[in-house]
Amino acid sequence: MKILVIDDHALIREALRGVLKELKGDDVSVAEAADWRGAARLIDQGAAFDLILLDLNLPDRDGFEILAELRERYPAVAVVVLSAQHDRDSVAKALELGALGFIPKSAQREVMLSALNLIFSGGMYIPPEILTRQGPTPPQSPTASPRSGRQVTAADLGLTERQMEVLTLMMQGRSNKAICRLLNLAEPTVKNHVTAILKALKADNRTEAVMAAAARGVDPQRGSG
Repeated sequence: MKILVIDDHALIREALRGVLKELKGDDVSVAEAADWRGAARLIDQGAAFDLILLDLNLPDRDGFEILAELRERYPAVAVVVLSAQHDRDSVAKALELGALGFIPKSAQREVMLSALNLIFSGGMYIPPEILTRQGPTPPQSPTASPRSGRQVTAADLGLTERQMEVLTLMMQGRSNKAICRLLNLAEPTVKNHVTAILKALKADNRTEAVMAAAARGVDPQRGSG
């Protein structure tokens, strides 16, 4: 696995290198860049990265602009934001632009390990404190809870099984076209399912739906494999 860390703080890059080596051992190759110019040079040289860890506050370019460009030019590469700036709006914007996770720099080492493990397994990491702040409130059910010790079901959320499949793929950062391909569905059908999911979770957009689902304890890998 090839990973690119883009952060202007040498200590952060060093710490991340240690965390990644702890997770993946010799199976990981970590490249580093202190700014976007250096990162773009590595990417343009043809390095095929599997994952990019991106700091939003770089000295030479806005992090959100970089994120949008990376997702447009390299849609197969997973991008995870790692930033000291982790208010709800920033997290939502990063997810909306296609980030597969948002890890605060203030996170403890164990939290960072768990977050990266989740992302490596195909899930999406959202800081728990973000899910509990003021925002779209998911419908409550006495039988569904992230701490209930059982898997959240489609019925818990007021969804059909097919809509639950679409939701979990949304949580993995899949586009409508990718969901069509994976589930062998027509695009209008997927759009209808997404509309129903937003309504059931009282969300205004896909990002809010994903955050609401995560708050309810939905497993992004539910039913996979």
